[in-house]
Parts: sequence; C-alpha cells; structure tokens
Amino acid sequence: MTKRERVTAAFQGKSVDHVPVCMWQHVPQKYWADDKEFAAFQVNAWKQTDVDFMKLSGDKYFPWPSPELETIKSADELYKLQPLGAGHSYIREQIERAKIVVGALGPDCVTLQLVFAPLSYLRLKVGYPAMMRLIRENPDAMKHACDVIAEDVKLLVRGLICEAGVDGIFYSVQNGEIDRFTADEYAAWVRPSDKKVLDYANTLSAMNAIHFCAWEQIPNRLSVWADYKAPVVSWSRYMDIMDIDEAKKHFGCTVWGGFDNRPGTLLYTGTKEEVGQEARALIAKGGKTGFILGADCSIHNELNPERIRWVADVAHGI
Repeated sequence: MTKRERVTAAFQGKSVDHVPVCMWQHVPQKYWADDKEFAAFQVNAWKQTDVDFMKLSGDKYFPWPSPELETIKSADELYKLQPLGAGHSYIREQIERAKIVVGALGPDCVTLQLVFAPLSYLRLKVGYPAMMRLIRENPDAMKHACDVIAEDVKLLVRGLICEAGVDGIFYSVQNGEIDRFTADEYAAWVRPSDKKVLDYANTLSAMNAIHFCAWEQIPNRLSVWADYKAPVVSWSRYMDIMDIDEAKKHFGCTVWGGFDNRPGTLLYTGTKEEVGQEARALIAKGGKTGFILGADCSIHNELNPERIRWVADVAHGI
C-alpha cells in the first residue's frame, strides 16, 4: 500500500498492511510570518519522521479576531458579534497557506487541517476566566456568539477542503472537562455550535477526525460527545484513562492515539529499544483494523523528530 492507500483504508475501518502512524507538533512562531517557511517546516517534519499522514497546524490563527471581543466587558455585548465573512483575511489567509502546504507535501500525503470548535476560538481570544464569566452571565448571548463563529468556521472548512485541497479537518473539541460544565449545560450551551461545524464538515469529506482534547490535565466528560461522529476519533488514552480496545468499542470507529504526549514520558526519555517495545505493544493491542498509532495530543517541540521516526519504523516493519 502507498501511504495514501493505507491511511484511506484506516479511515474506512479496513485492514491495512501496516498500522499508520501520525504524531504532530505545532509550528514555532519564527516560521509564522512566511507561508513558504511555514510549509517547509511541515514538509521537513513529514520527511524526518516518515509518518503516514500530516495533521496541519493552525498556528498564528488561533484567536478569533472579532473586533467585538477586543474590549468586551458584558455578556450582552456578545449580541453585537458579526460574521467575518468568506473574504475576511483571517479566513482567506488560512486557506491560502493550507494550499501552499498541501502542494509542498505532494499527492501521497493525506492532510488534515486543525480546526477548533467555535467556543474554543472565542476562548482563545478572551481567555478561560472571561469565557466562563460571560457564559454564566448570559448563556443565550454566548450561544449567539458561538453560532456566529460557527458560520464563519464553516466557511473556513469549506475553503480548506474544497479550495486548498486538504483531505479533511482535525476537529478539536474542548471545554468538556468534568469540572467545567455539567452534562446539561454542555448540551445546551456548547453542543449546538460544535455540531454545526462537525456535521457540515462531514458533508464535505469522509476523511475528518475528531480530537477530544484533554490538554488541561483534567479528564473529559466523554458522554457529552456521544453523538459526535467522524471516521476517526483522536482520544486521550492517558488523561481519559481509556485503553485502545475500550476506545474502539466506545467510539465505534477507527481510533488514533496510544503514546503519552507529555514531556518526561517514555516517548521523550526512553531508549530506542524501549520506545520500539511500546510501539509494538500498542500495535498488538490496536491491530491492523481500526487503529492509527499516535499520541494523546500535540508533541512538544523539544522532542527530537528522530524519536517519532523510531515509532514509524517499527510500525512499518510489522
């Protein structure tokens, strides 16, 4: 199988010759100013690590740039939020940059572009304390804001898939920590805008992945995402304490993960033999159907890419 054939089969839940591998890192800020340098960093990572596909970074474009969020004080001000629109530079620049990266990586590389859920884009602009204060002050105003952002994110998703040529999105849903919202609050306040983007993306591509992000070191209330569907789920094996076989049953689709992504763990400190042993053990658990070998979340830039190559080499030899 080519890498594209292997990854496509894995997304379809079919048997593969070798378990696909994909771990991802954020692009350092020094490369953000030049789209070609940004692309070169990701192409270099593709070559150095020999992973089977690439999750493309959204670095530089995390905070949603709505002017209404610059100085917001009251939740009622969220009703002033207006769509950016398809021609806004924030949306156009992401599409154009993705087009450059996809072209540089070439046709054998399946690409997924990071896209956040609407509430996360807002939080990345105003911060967690303000997000929580505003949503509890007036949930309906926050729902309005998230709906507005969702319409823009759908425009971004369409441009990434239909224009830039990415194969699908890597949809990062957050804010599901067990101590942040009750299940009812999440369902009422957050789920509607999450689903608007995800369901729309699924009409455009059969190669989307959902990332149930657990980077806050607090387990997620996974039940709030029970009906979030995509061909692949990226889950947190270590934070949400769910091993591979359980994850495959729980999510009912191909699952992507295995290694702990946090500094100081085996991937960062183990010998080549130890990392290889863990990769073989994870592949034995996951099997060659419905499993992609990766990590809980993004790999820190301090990790030598050679260590990811160790994992890929093992996977490609089994």
